Amino acid sequence: MTGPIPFDDRFDERDQLREQLRLLLRYRVVMALGVLLGLLGGLAVALYGATTYRATSDVLVRADADPFGPVSVPADNQISMGTEQQIAGSTAVAVRAARALGQAGSRASALQNHLRVTNPAKSQVLRFEFTAGSPKRAARGVNAFAEAYLADRRSRNDTAVRRTIRGLNQQIANLTRQKKKKDADGADDSALNSEIAGLQKRVSELSSRDTSGGDVVRPGAAPAHPSGPGVRTLLVLGLAGGAVLAVLLAWLRSALDSRVRSAREVQAALRAPVLATLPHSRRTGDTLLTVDGTGSARAQAYRSVAFRLAQTGLSEGTGHLLVVSPRRSDAVQEVAANLAAAFAEHGRQVVLVDADPEAPGLAARLPLLSEAEHARQQTPLPDGGVLVDAGAAGRFALCSSGSTGRPLHYELREVLEKVSSGADSPTAVIATGPLLEHPGALLTAEHLGSVLVVTRAGTRREDLRQVSELIDCSRGRLLGAVVDAGRARKGVRAALLRRVKPRTPAETVLPATQPSGQHDTLTVSQG
Repeated sequence: MTGPIPFDDRFDERDQLREQLRLLLRYRVVMALGVLLGLLGGLAVALYGATTYRATSDVLVRADADPFGPVSVPADNQISMGTEQQIAGSTAVAVRAARALGQAGSRASALQNHLRVTNPAKSQVLRFEFTAGSPKRAARGVNAFAEAYLADRRSRNDTAVRRTIRGLNQQIANLTRQKKKKDADGADDSALNSEIAGLQKRVSELSSRDTSGGDVVRPGAAPAHPSGPGVRTLLVLGLAGGAVLAVLLAWLRSALDSRVRSAREVQAALRAPVLATLPHSRRTGDTLLTVDGTGSARAQAYRSVAFRLAQTGLSEGTGHLLVVSPRRSDAVQEVAANLAAAFAEHGRQVVLVDADPEAPGLAARLPLLSEAEHARQQTPLPDGGVLVDAGAAGRFALCSSGSTGRPLHYELREVLEKVSSGADSPTAVIATGPLLEHPGALLTAEHLGSVLVVTRAGTRREDLRQVSELIDCSRGRLLGAVVDAGRARKGVRAALLRRVKPRTPAETVLPATQPSGQHDTLTVSQG
């Protein structure tokens, strides 16, 4: 093998849909807001539509564009239904309808907003639709508009009849004067008599002609149900629309999120494998060690990372591991200390180097052996080093780079020279400060070779990309990343987690070796 085994079992191609759903469910507040907006929209439409009723009336328009002409015209050419449709929805008809409803003429515009006039295809029928807040008002409104349209059309026909009759009477009067003049002269006036008789017959026909202009073939009746869908249907539609809106909002929130939310996103931003995702920590106090012989899920995750690094990343090169984070994080010291304990449990000589002068000292947070106990152990230590008691995991040395004001890489180089001065070069785990805040630590990566990045969900993608670029520029070898889930949440969930026995992840781990230094049989088990 030439590199560490990527911890990507949970993010196989077959599980991409499940991973996307998991990412969307992280934005529960946004999704709840989308569902709530959908329900409110459906409820608003339901409340508005539940009080809206629509009544319909059909009027047959009598085809007679020129009812007074002697020439017979086909019915299709006698009337323009488009023109009649516009007249039916005009202000003049609306004023007549308002007066019929007992309202002032100024209410005509308001009534027009509730009216809809259509003309079914290939017919001489005008369909009136009127919307109101009650069934009776809808029926009264549509009937008032239908009658107002017929009254307006009859008025227009009556005006045309009167105008025509007035013209005919004028012609008759002129002919009568001519007839009297001829009678006085003793001339033949039979032709004038015949013409006058024809005009008088025409006036009689026009006076007796029906000028109604149409008939109501279907009067408006009070509707039994609202015009829109029912309340239940609208609520269901609102819920469905809210669900779609919730998914869209969550997807947009996820797409615009500048922080990583899963191991897949960490791997994509860092361009390195994720070696492990540490479960939530339930430790209390200021102690750092979890790998102390216990079988907790977090301890097993540390053992899994140490085993992979020992078999792949640290089996080549100097055997020094630099543990860094993009920004300030307490998880760096915890990961470094537990990896040192896991390496010691694996049977290696380990030296933990504290190279972060701004963070609380590791010596104050780790269980140290007293000088008397150290003398009884007779374990060689580098200059200035102390011995850490990791319980059943064994012992490992702890050194500090100090804080002399000198550049960090100089101090680290001196410490590592002291660590490697013995016959056997031990594994050195160096916990340094945040890489983007103290990039001087990169100068040691060129000599150390191996770098492990500690991050957590919520880290900015840009920070991880900068870390990857800086490590590449320093010619360091980025082994991978460890994603820390942080402290367990307090409350009901934490109480439930305390009652449930932690499960061991299905990873290949090494059991603890005895601290006495005896060579026991090594057993590899599946968690």
